[in-house]
Amino acid sequence: MECPISPLGDRIVILPNDEGEQMYGNIVVPDMGKEKPEMGKVLAVGPGRITPDGKLVPNQIQVGQTVLVPKFGAQTMTVENETYIMASENDVLGILNKKEDDNE
Repeated sequence: MECPISPLGDRIVILPNDEGEQMYGNIVVPDMGKEKPEMGKVLAVGPGRITPDGKLVPNQIQVGQTVLVPKFGAQTMTVENETYIMASENDVLGILNKKEDDNE
């Protein structure tokens, strides 16, 4: 899927997974509580942040990774009838890694 948003700085664009109980490999993110994190696939990544001395620090997150972001720590927007999450790399709680031996 091509992303209609080009993030700037250390921002990333995430396509959230459907609501409800979400499963990724053996990790289950249950649908309980208002402040559960959002899980989604990274569609676009900005170039990175600029340090005070003018150096570019590239983002560590890459397109295609699945990440967790706080429910209320990121901006949600709708573009062309699709909902996206835009967050700073610092807002990301973690990257979900697939196990190499999964045969699903």
